[in-house]
Amino acid sequence: MPGQRPAHVKAPAHWSKSEPVPEPRASDDAPDPDRALAPTRYGDWERAGIAIDF
Repeated sequence: MPGQRPAHVKAPAHWSKSEPVPEPRASDDAPDPDRALAPTRYGDWERAGIAIDF
């Protein structure tokens, strides 16, 4: 089974149990169709038809 140790491999005794991973929170950020994509969000601009990074 992926993510499991083989039965013959044991964790060292001094290791503590890991806390469970928290569940992801639901996002309330809905895309705004009236707002154009901001170039700074993606890290590049377009100048003279060529996309450039800054």
